[in-house]
Amino acid sequence: MKHSLASVCGRLLPAGTTPEAGVLLRARAVRAFGDGFVSVLLPLHLAKRGFDTLQIGAIATATLVGSAALTLFVGLVAHRFPRRALLIRASLLMAATGAGFALIGDFWPLLIVAFVGTLNPSAGDVSVFLPTEQALLSHTSSAAHRTTLFARYNVVGSLVGAFGALSAGLPDIVTNYTPLGLDTALRGMFLLYALLGLAALRLYRDLPPAVETGSSTSGPPLERSKRIVYTLAALFSLDSFAGGFVVQSLLALWLFERFDLSVATAGTIFFWSGLLAALSQLAAPRLAARIGLINCMVFTHLPANGFLELAAFMPTLPLAIAFLLARAALSQMDVPARQSYVMAVVAPAERAAAASVTNVPRSLAAAAGPLPAGWLLSMSTFGWPLVVAGIGKAIYDLLLLSRFRHVPPTAEPPHSPAVPAARL
Repeated sequence: MKHSLASVCGRLLPAGTTPEAGVLLRARAVRAFGDGFVSVLLPLHLAKRGFDTLQIGAIATATLVGSAALTLFVGLVAHRFPRRALLIRASLLMAATGAGFALIGDFWPLLIVAFVGTLNPSAGDVSVFLPTEQALLSHTSSAAHRTTLFARYNVVGSLVGAFGALSAGLPDIVTNYTPLGLDTALRGMFLLYALLGLAALRLYRDLPPAVETGSSTSGPPLERSKRIVYTLAALFSLDSFAGGFVVQSLLALWLFERFDLSVATAGTIFFWSGLLAALSQLAAPRLAARIGLINCMVFTHLPANGFLELAAFMPTLPLAIAFLLARAALSQMDVPARQSYVMAVVAPAERAAAASVTNVPRSLAAAAGPLPAGWLLSMSTFGWPLVVAGIGKAIYDLLLLSRFRHVPPTAEPPHSPAVPAARL
């Protein structure tokens, strides 16, 4: 299986990419599979433990706040420490998080585990792994191929995450064909998440010593790029605050309550949603090359937000699913363009910090969404969280377009051809 995964990820790499990128793609695949099923199973697992929707929203919020704090810390110190060691320690934390959710049943201890752990209640990658992996990826390819590499890195995450969501139906299968109860089957899935953390650790150990070259410095993590990074971070935070209302766990909860959906059916829906999101990102590099990174981000995101709002008003499950899938086909095309743009406008030595500073406020802002979303769902089964998310994300798109459509990259490394300013 390891060789099969290596072969698939190897074929996804653009020409001229160094071997480290293949290791990072394989590790992303392993983590994404776990994120895929826990994001669907988390609300059901917590509900079976006797938690109400407000408590479920609080735990989802804690996972995001804790991930943000840890991601910020790692991003700000990553330039001083070996990156391979940081990734290995993060993998150990992932294993401990899965074990904690499998074995702990009381609210307050579980809230602490959610805060300090790596659990991801959304379909995307909001985790301590992010700044280190993005910084390493940006050094494994030239500027000309960077957006393509980030697109394929995200495609691996989305595609494998979709299969992870599909596997959320395993507890139902176990319950139907074995004497085990649903509670036991759900705990088993969180133990599987812990084992995936150990598998990621094994992959990170395969990173060659060359990955540490130039990774440790004693200077400030951000210097000349502070202004643009902080501005981008503020705008990305608005987008993520809105997105926090529709993290996958709460979107699943809305489907459970509004349409009395089974967990197996929800897993299937999120599988197709993740598959569409993955495939759409393959088109992002070509579209960005034609209309620019910022335009690619905005003009794919706006219609996706409209589909999200419309899904809230659909009276039947098939119509709601249709609009959610239409949204999925567009909503993630901005991700590789955003990551590539951030890496392009900062100096190489600042990339880990820039990845952290632009992602951490996003995580913190996203963490503010699940709690009020849970409260809205406790008041009504109407999709108010979807409406709030769609409006907030549309405002972000318009602000980003007005502020950055004419801002070119300013810190391309000497060996990489710069992206023409007109394309940004």
